[in-house]
Amino acid sequence: MGSQGRSGTPGNGGPSEGEGGETRKLQEGRVARGKRRKGKGKGKAGAGQSGRGSGAEGKPGPQKAKEAAGQGAEARAKTGPRKEGEGGSVEEGARGVVKGDEGSAGGGKEARERDDGKKEEWRVRTGRREDARPGRSQGRGGQASGGIAGTGAAMAAAAEEESAAPEPAARPAAGPALWRLPEELLLLICSYLDMRALGRLAQVCRWLRRFTSCDLLWRRIARASLNSGFTRLGTDLMTSVPVKDRVKVSQNWRLGRCREGILLKWRCSQMPWMQLENDSLYISQANFILAYQFRPDGASLNRRPLGVFAGHDEDVCHFVLANSHIISAGGDGKIGVHKIHSTFTVKYSAHEQEVNCVDCKGGIIVSGSRDRTAKVWPLASGRLGQCLHTIQTEDRVWSIAISPLLSSFVTGTACCGHFSPLRIWDLNSGQLVTHLGSDFPPGAGVLDVMYESPSTLLSCGYDTYVRYWDLRTSVRKCVMEWEEPHDSTLYCLQTDGNHLLATGSSYYGVVRLWDRRQRACLHAFPLTSTPLSSPVYCLRLTTKHLYAALSYNLHVLDFQNP
Repeated sequence: MGSQGRSGTPGNGGPSEGEGGETRKLQEGRVARGKRRKGKGKGKAGAGQSGRGSGAEGKPGPQKAKEAAGQGAEARAKTGPRKEGEGGSVEEGARGVVKGDEGSAGGGKEARERDDGKKEEWRVRTGRREDARPGRSQGRGGQASGGIAGTGAAMAAAAEEESAAPEPAARPAAGPALWRLPEELLLLICSYLDMRALGRLAQVCRWLRRFTSCDLLWRRIARASLNSGFTRLGTDLMTSVPVKDRVKVSQNWRLGRCREGILLKWRCSQMPWMQLENDSLYISQANFILAYQFRPDGASLNRRPLGVFAGHDEDVCHFVLANSHIISAGGDGKIGVHKIHSTFTVKYSAHEQEVNCVDCKGGIIVSGSRDRTAKVWPLASGRLGQCLHTIQTEDRVWSIAISPLLSSFVTGTACCGHFSPLRIWDLNSGQLVTHLGSDFPPGAGVLDVMYESPSTLLSCGYDTYVRYWDLRTSVRKCVMEWEEPHDSTLYCLQTDGNHLLATGSSYYGVVRLWDRRQRACLHAFPLTSTPLSSPVYCLRLTTKHLYAALSYNLHVLDFQNP
């Protein structure tokens, strides 16, 4: 029976006469391979003669199946395309030959399973899938075209999935009943969580990660953090930056994690002053003021200045930015007014000696000098250089600041000719309003003073203390004070308007960070070594960086990328 299945002669259930050539080629190939195998080993040949499925008439292995398939493809290529019915008969005949081989082999269930596994492996290797094979009536041509079409459809579907934009994470349908509450109630509940709990909650699922990134959940935490962009009254100064990101950076300020760098260097010793405005830095060098643009990282500058503002005959001691103007005070006793976006520059004689400090708000300029006077000037273009008030301070003026209410200004003097170096003057009349403190030792001059609100201000100087004054409680005693641990003069101070305080010392370029809710210093950063010891003349900070101007360098402390 097995030999009749392989012979394929008409009348014995084999293929038709028109298909005999292809079948005979398949059979001849098997006989030739069997003879080669008989020559290699008599044991296998004997087993093949006994009808146990080995050798030429046994079960075709994977390699035989591949060769047979290759010979069948060559035969079909030679005979040319056939009709659909003929293609189906050839397929059936080929399958009949394979079945005949398997029948003659007499393989059991285990042999058939191995054969099926090898056939499936062969189909996968050649890119065919069993579940995508069409019916027998379509023939070989239909099978090939169906496989190609299926592959193309799968590739198109995969491309559509990749190109589709990711949809926002949906609220999980299953889980605790808490997540099925309205978002307003969920926001109220989560607002009582601390920073660590919100961080863990964001790791549960995508929807909670998006939900816990809401600014409302982080505002309370940000207001209690250092330098997060919120003032003491809760005003958000950086609405364009997510609150959660600012809280992350504020942890670096609290822990003192930062990366130090140098933005600018000078060949000779300077006493620089600087101001920040948006993405620009203005810094004085000798008798010039240079404007630089920050790069996107905020920790480096474009080397080429945006502008250079000149006009003084001696070094620029101090300057401020106001109403698109730069108002500068020089060692030549003059005040300069420069328009930032034009070449307009006006300078006029203001004092008999060097002008140590200047401030400008609401169209009014105030200046303090070594000649023991403070003066009030208008900023209006038609009245530049016209002095409104001249105030005799009886001492050298080192610092000056205008109140946010534009009703008064404060002067910080050398404390040599008066028992209090801090005095407040009426801006409209020039009369003395009050003086702050009563226990200053002689020589405790105030080198920097700033208003934080209309009723609160900060001061520092030669007595190594930072003092916080609240005019609503008492003008005779400060509310809070912080002492420099190494008994160094404090040249400058800066605050974030909330809890962070930064000071610059006179030795080794030490910058200190303070939490105003504590007495002790949080962190200290020495920016110079012993041979190049320098005071910190000016400090400026953002939520991500701190800038310190020293005698030879402009340093930056990057808290965003420590």
